[in-house]
Amino acid sequence: MKCSNCDSMSTKVIDSRVTEKGYTIRRRRVCEACNFRFTTYEYVFPKKIVIKKTGVRQEYDRMKLENSIRISCTKRPISEKIIQEAMMQIEQMVNNHNNVEISSREIGKFVMDELKSIDKIAFIRFASVYREFKDLGEFKTQIDDLSN
Repeated sequence: MKCSNCDSMSTKVIDSRVTEKGYTIRRRRVCEACNFRFTTYEYVFPKKIVIKKTGVRQEYDRMKLENSIRISCTKRPISEKIIQEAMMQIEQMVNNHNNVEISSREIGKFVMDELKSIDKIAFIRFASVYREFKDLGEFKTQIDDLSN
């Protein structure tokens, strides 16, 4: 594992713990070059295939999903802890899905449900891309739905 402080590849694990949900392994590490301590998380999930809107199938990519959520939450008062908890909830829903394949539409709904409860602006940002808003009227309709 590369040190996030000095980029040295010489690090060692000083503590490992499985989180309460059992899907994540938290590891405390120390860099042997600069003694910097940092935490890494490893995620263990069975292979899922995502069916895109175009019909293309691709392997589920946690980082791709997390990046889209982070973009929606940019410059919002949302802590890293809240983002990670939302990711765990979304991934739990994805993994509870009965099939090996899941549509991107379903994953998008899971994300929107989580973001709606976290931050309305982040929700609107994600929904505008997910639902492919074409004009201001669609934004207004979605905002009005949130207000009711």
